[in-house]
Amino acid sequence: MKIFKSYSLIIFLLLTGCGNSTKPEEKSIYKRIKVENKQETKSTRVTPIDLENNGIGPINNYSFDKEINAELANQGKQIFDAKCTACHNANRRLIGPSMKGIYDRRSPAWVMNIMLNPDQMLKEDPVAVALLKEYNNILMINQNLTIEEAKKLAEYFRTL
Repeated sequence: MKIFKSYSLIIFLLLTGCGNSTKPEEKSIYKRIKVENKQETKSTRVTPIDLENNGIGPINNYSFDKEINAELANQGKQIFDAKCTACHNANRRLIGPSMKGIYDRRSPAWVMNIMLNPDQMLKEDPVAVALLKEYNNILMINQNLTIEEAKKLAEYFRTL
């Protein structure tokens, strides 16, 4: 009887130790495929750079002075902090894109038009539509900015 209990215990331990039927090789392959798919999805969702598109809105073309206007930039930062930080961060992606390096990706006129006319831009501008898809169809709220406020924000974005 004692021998039977010992053998039963050994068999029980052997069987429970092998509880997961998935082979280790299968796990690592599955993990690798899963990681590769995530990376592929991330890389295919990046909206292309377009510096020629000025967008749709009141600004047909816009260029900056050579020197950054510190007073305008400071006022722009205040506007950004009050109206934009719920969705945008200066240095990293949140609900919306990061503002750092925005003029490496978009023209100044496009940036101002998306701030001034987001409703129409998100419907008709190809870059804005692509960004909308990239950011899970979360609409940019119209903050009803004036052109002067948009200029101040645009100047602030130059400092990032």
